[in-house]
Amino acid sequence: MKIKAIITGVTGMVGEGVLHECLLHPEVEHVLVITRKPSGVTHPKLKEIIHSNFLDFSPIESQLKGYNACFFCLGVTSIGKNEAEYSKLTYDLTMHVAKTLVKHNPDMTFGYISGSGTDSTEKGKSMWARVKGKTENDLMKLPFKKVYAFRPGYMQPTKGLKNSNKYYAAFSWAYPVWRTVFPKYVSTLKEMALAMINSVLKGYDKQVLEVKDIVALSKNRPA
Repeated sequence: MKIKAIITGVTGMVGEGVLHECLLHPEVEHVLVITRKPSGVTHPKLKEIIHSNFLDFSPIESQLKGYNACFFCLGVTSIGKNEAEYSKLTYDLTMHVAKTLVKHNPDMTFGYISGSGTDSTEKGKSMWARVKGKTENDLMKLPFKKVYAFRPGYMQPTKGLKNSNKYYAAFSWAYPVWRTVFPKYVSTLKEMALAMINSVLKGYDKQVLEVKDIVALSKNRPA
């Protein structure tokens, strides 16, 4: 089965890394990027749709049919936002995109970039973790072929890419030590991307993937 994937968030570090690996991967046949601003990437596999309002996909809905994967890498920080604002840009936006896609692609595998520490109970003290937890939970109720929530921690950036988070770039020198000392919280961006691709090709026995699962799936082996 060749992958035909939709990717969001490619102007951010994770989305750019996932797009990079998809364009290199022989089992990925076609990639549609939906983005608010041009990615600056060109490739024979790649089609790009510039669309500003991710809370309303109706103008582009007819172009979203025939895909078997979505790698949802779009996200915002909770810093400086109240719960209502963060929920709109995280929960509401993600669910709108997912509900639009599942109407036309019921055989799709939907991969959602969440985060280490996400609260599946939706009842904890951390606002962002509750919102992410609700987003994960409600995505898994949709009638996709499969939904996976990926919870990365620190990710070592992929060399040569332009959208590396400044925080990650500043501490990349410490990666070898952190990988040894904190293996449950540290991976590479490449491993994150390959895990998403392998979730479509091979599947995984858990829907919520912590860092150890992400690393294992990137190598296509049990955690």
